[in-house]
Amino acid sequence: MKLRKIYILLAAAMPVYAFAADGEVISNWKGEAELGFISTSGNTDTETFSAKAKVINERAKWKHTGIAESTRTADKGLITAQRYLISAKSDYKFNDSAYMFGLLNYEENRFSGYKSQSSLIIGYGHKLVTSATIKLEAELGYGTRNNVTLAGVSADNGILYGSMDLNWKISDSSSFSEKITVENGSDATITKAVTSLTAKINSKLVSKITYTIKNTSDVPVGFEETDSETAITLVYSF
Repeated sequence: MKLRKIYILLAAAMPVYAFAADGEVISNWKGEAELGFISTSGNTDTETFSAKAKVINERAKWKHTGIAESTRTADKGLITAQRYLISAKSDYKFNDSAYMFGLLNYEENRFSGYKSQSSLIIGYGHKLVTSATIKLEAELGYGTRNNVTLAGVSADNGILYGSMDLNWKISDSSSFSEKITVENGSDATITKAVTSLTAKINSKLVSKITYTIKNTSDVPVGFEETDSETAITLVYSF
């Protein structure tokens, strides 16, 4: 069975198993929808659209997170950037600080030199700081990555995974976050850093500025190793 089919089966089975294994009745749901649009005219004629949705379900022992992202930029009607990302993650909590996780990522970015890139990771996470204003957690894991080139050639590689996630509540109305992830494999090392600053507008709506930089150590000929993206969005929490 191809690795991509295994990804799909595990992505479908992991949440089902998690819900079935947890006998707790209490189940808390929360989520957010994020939308941004920038249009320029005159010397430049560009349009940039970004959207993101995040849903979290949390029980006594389990936490499930689903994320979907889409970004597209057009210059005078010609698409110059287009990216789609789907992520599913399940955490099993040992206690208030330690947990085991399973993570599935699938990304399409035709301007990266690959038709798609997907990874499946299992690992251990630990909350290092959990104060009222600062939260810091780290994760370490192992998994597999599947790359499909624009020519349709598929390759699988084992990877080591590490992440550091910082959230800082600056005040009652603003916050800062920084998340760095590294996937190290025999084909390439992919490093991604996402920096964001939010300002509360009201109890449900915040404005958000995000800067994302992604580096792939080995890319197909004719493509850059580093991509960066700046987004200004409105976020609605529910």
